[in-house]
Amino acid sequence: MWTLQSVEPADIELTFRLLPGTLKTMGRAPGADFVVDAALVSRVHCRFTLNQGHELELEDLGSTNGTFVNGRKVGKAVL
Repeated sequence: MWTLQSVEPADIELTFRLLPGTLKTMGRAPGADFVVDAALVSRVHCRFTLNQGHELELEDLGSTNGTFVNGRKVGKAVL
C-alpha cells in the first residue's frame, strides 16, 4: 500500500491511500477520486496507478499548470 501526504500548505493535511492494482485520479472535479480544492489544480489533474511491480506511477492528464515531482515538471513519472 502507498500513502500520499501533502506537505504544503502546512495548515492543511491530506492523506491518500492506494492499494495494489488501483488507478486513481486527482483534481478539483467532484468525480475525481481525490478531490483537491486548490486554484492551481485542474478539474482532472493527474492519475496515480499502482502497477504490478508495486511502483506508483504518476501521469499528468493535460492539466493547465502541469504536474511537478520534486520541483520538476513531468508528463509521467515513477515515484
